[in-house]
Amino acid sequence: MLKNRKDPALIHEEKRTLKWFLVLFFTISILYEVFYYFIIPGFVEDKQVGMPSLFGYFIYILTFTLTGVSYYLYSKKNISRIKYIIVLAYIGLTGINDIIVHSVTPSITGGGNIVEIFLIVFSPIFVSESFFLLVCGSIILKYALVGIVTQDIVVLLIPSLLIILISSIAYLLLKRILGYVDGIKGSYNRQLEGIVKGIIATLELKDPYTKGHSERVAFYALSLAKKLDIYSDEELEAFYYACLLHDIGKIHIPDRILMKPDKLTKEEFEVIKTHPAVGAEAVEKVEVLSDSLNVILSHHERWDGKGYPQGLKGVDIPIAARITAIADAFDAMTSTRSYREALSPETAYQRILEGQGTQFDPDLIHTFKTVFSEWIEIREESNRSASISAPPREL
Repeated sequence: MLKNRKDPALIHEEKRTLKWFLVLFFTISILYEVFYYFIIPGFVEDKQVGMPSLFGYFIYILTFTLTGVSYYLYSKKNISRIKYIIVLAYIGLTGINDIIVHSVTPSITGGGNIVEIFLIVFSPIFVSESFFLLVCGSIILKYALVGIVTQDIVVLLIPSLLIILISSIAYLLLKRILGYVDGIKGSYNRQLEGIVKGIIATLELKDPYTKGHSERVAFYALSLAKKLDIYSDEELEAFYYACLLHDIGKIHIPDRILMKPDKLTKEEFEVIKTHPAVGAEAVEKVEVLSDSLNVILSHHERWDGKGYPQGLKGVDIPIAARITAIADAFDAMTSTRSYREALSPETAYQRILEGQGTQFDPDLIHTFKTVFSEWIEIREESNRSASISAPPREL
C-alpha cells in the first residue's frame, strides 16, 4: 500500500510550529497558576496563597512530566501525537482539579482560565480541523462534567458560552487558513499534472501508437483503486501521477526497437525489459512520487513470478503495481500498435479473466469485473476526445 509521506519541508514547519506551541503552552500555564494563586492572593487581595487543593500541586508535577514526554516523542519524531497528548492530559487533569475544588469549597463559583483560551485561539496554527474540534469539544465537555458533578449551573453555562464564542471566532480563522492551503494545493497539483502530461507528450512523440495510453491507464487504475477503498485521497493523487508516468522509462528505448513492426528478438526484448527500472530511477527524487515508485518499477511483474524486472511473485508484488498491471494490459490490448490491430474490449476482458492467477492477482480480477463498465466509458470518452482534437483529414 502507498505510504502517505509528507514533504521534509512540511515536517520541518510542523516541528517548528509544535515547538513554539509547547513553549507558549507551558509558559502560560505556569505563569497563570503562579499569578492567579500566589501573586494576586498575596499582594493584591491579602489572602492565603497557594493552590486551592493538593491536587493542584500534583498537576504541576505532571506538567513537568509532560515536558519530558513531549521531548521524548519529539526526539523519536512522533510529533503528530504530542499536541493531542498535551491537550487531553491538561484538560483532563484540570477537570478533575475543578471538581475537587468546587466540591471542597462550594463558595467558589465560575470556571475557565487563560490557558484554555490560548488552546482555542492557537489551535488553528496546526491547520487541522480535527485537532481544533478536539480542543474545543474537550473543553466544553470538561465544563459540562464539572457542572453536572458539582451541580453548579454557573460552571456549566458561563465558561461554555465563552468558549463557544471564542471558538466561533477561531474557527473562522481556521477556515480562512484552510481555504488558502486548499488553493495553494490545487494550484500545485494542476502545475504538477501539467508537467507530468508534458513529459507524457514527449514520450508519445517517440511512439505515436501509444498516444493517450498513459492517461487511459491512469484512469483505469484509479477507478479500480477507488473501488478497493484502501487509499486516502492524497495517496490516490500520488498513485494517479505514478500511473501517468508508468512507461516513462521507454524514453530510453531506441526508436528502432520501440516502433518495430515485427516480433522482437530476444536481445531486443531484454532492452524493452529495462524500461521499468529506468523509469523508476528517473523519478525517484520526485518527493510526491517517492512512495509510489513501485507502480513504475513493478507494473510488468506477474502473479506467477514470470514477470520483470525483478521476477516478483504473488503478494510480494506491491498492490499498486498489481492494479496498474491490469489497467496497462487492458489498454494495450484495446489499442492499435505498430505490430497488430486493437482487440475489442470484450475480447480484452476475456483475456484478462484468463490471466487470473497466472498474470494477474485473482482478488483484483473480481474487482475488475465490477468496474469493467466504467472502463468502457473511460475508453469511449478517450476516443471522443481524440477525434475532437485530431486535425481534419485532407480530401
